[in-house]
Amino acid sequence: MMDYMPKTSVMNFLNEVSGSFPSAISLASGRPSDRFFNRLDPQALLNALVVYERYSAGDHGGGQVHSQLLQYGRTAGIISEIVAQQVRSDEGVPARTDRVLITSGCQEALAVCLPALCPKPSDVLLVCNPTYVGTTGAAAATRVAVSGLRNSELGIAEAIEFAVLQLRRQGRRARALYLIPDFDNPTGRVLDTPARRDILQVCDRHRIIVLEDNPYGQFRYEGDAIPPMAALDEAGSVIYLSTFSKTLAPSLRMGAAILPETIFGDTGACRLLWEDLVQRKSFVTLNTSQITQAIVAGLLIEQGGSLRDWIRPALDWYRANRDVMLCQLNRVFSPFADQIRWNRPCGGFFLTLDLPFRFGAESVDECARRDNVIVMPMSFFASDNSQDYRIRLSFSAVRPEQIRTSVTGLGRYVARRLGRELPSLVGGLREG
Repeated sequence: MMDYMPKTSVMNFLNEVSGSFPSAISLASGRPSDRFFNRLDPQALLNALVVYERYSAGDHGGGQVHSQLLQYGRTAGIISEIVAQQVRSDEGVPARTDRVLITSGCQEALAVCLPALCPKPSDVLLVCNPTYVGTTGAAAATRVAVSGLRNSELGIAEAIEFAVLQLRRQGRRARALYLIPDFDNPTGRVLDTPARRDILQVCDRHRIIVLEDNPYGQFRYEGDAIPPMAALDEAGSVIYLSTFSKTLAPSLRMGAAILPETIFGDTGACRLLWEDLVQRKSFVTLNTSQITQAIVAGLLIEQGGSLRDWIRPALDWYRANRDVMLCQLNRVFSPFADQIRWNRPCGGFFLTLDLPFRFGAESVDECARRDNVIVMPMSFFASDNSQDYRIRLSFSAVRPEQIRTSVTGLGRYVARRLGRELPSLVGGLREG
């Protein structure tokens, strides 16, 4: 088992840094931009609620539906049909209504799925290294053991095979695998179709359930979309995790866990897992807010069951922000081309920067205090020291001018750490 920095520790640390240096620009947060939230003003939220009430009324009066929304509700959710339609339309996932569990954000989906899939102390959740801290945090909270896959040029499927053998020698068993195949948090990585098929074959052979998380899949800026693993799944090994936090608003706290038709060909096993998940959710939240569900459903109904048109303004904004960041990185760090590298994500909210020195919690503090920019160490997402020389930069929640200023500030920090003072960089800092 590998140790990860708990999500609460990461967020508390970043909150403390932000509170201590309020003028610093944060490139650490992976939140969506709030510039589009005005579309969800009080009147729009009320209209969505009314749309759902009318849709749901049928032979009943609207008042009765309204009363039901204010009462305790069905644990599995009341809008599964509408969510299934959206997931089928936008993401190509063959979602069945009776296999859609509505959750309070994707985080609750993780919190109920992990202990259900790994009920024994010897059961292990496999994750990439680095990985999303919310998953390792949920595993810690539910006492599920986590093992980070080794980083291999041969790919994730090969790393899973290696991990399975290692765990078997220890008397332990890999039972689940967590992945973000599209625009991974924190790396921005995308798995191509052959890699996804290879992973599915390995997981089928070893009876490992894949938790496919897809918060960023609709935010593709270039290239052709790749089918989700749930759409490629022929064995019944993928539970698809969906969320509206990035497409609509985080505060709605709406997500879903979507089960396949069978678990490795066994419909009975799938039914038992479904019942287990519903029961676990009933112990945690009873039911996801029905008012929230009604608002989300109303918005989906208004949009014809798809969020493609809804997210287009945000998609264009994030693409433009990514391009601004890439341009500014090239401008500021060109004097360090032999020492500093970064990736060009084709979607999502993040990119990573490789540095020639370690960047940890103390570096975050210094960078914020002296250079007015907050960035995220990749070591926070890792189980070992393999990410100590990398940082994650988020371009989703900041304005273009903030990107230019903050990347310039980061350049100042890097130059100081390297003991260099180049005229071209100094000039760039004055302009920033």
